[in-house]
Amino acid sequence: MSIGAKRLVVGAHYGLRDWLGQRVSAVVLGVYAIGLLAYVVLADRLDYERWAALFATPWMKVATLLVLAALFYHAWVGMRDLWMDYVKPVGVRLTLQVLTVLYLLGCAVWSVQVLWSV
Repeated sequence: MSIGAKRLVVGAHYGLRDWLGQRVSAVVLGVYAIGLLAYVVLADRLDYERWAALFATPWMKVATLLVLAALFYHAWVGMRDLWMDYVKPVGVRLTLQVLTVLYLLGCAVWSVQVLWSV
């Protein structure tokens, strides 16, 4: 590329923020999963009433909501990068990205509804 050549930017905004966001969200997901696994392993009995009681507490609802936000962000960055790396036609890539956003937003709304109905 010559010194005066312009670079075509197609909307990608890779960088430290996305890389760090993926790592932080993965750590959040891992810590939550280990905590839930410890609860299951250490529980003397695990039935619906106990499980519902765990998720009925406000701190667990907030923690789960934060984990869901981390999950949806992690999924969005991963899918966005996948579409940008492997789908070259711009119209198809944009369509897939919009469908991904709509799907993840739908999952987020549904997750909040389920979480707050306990």
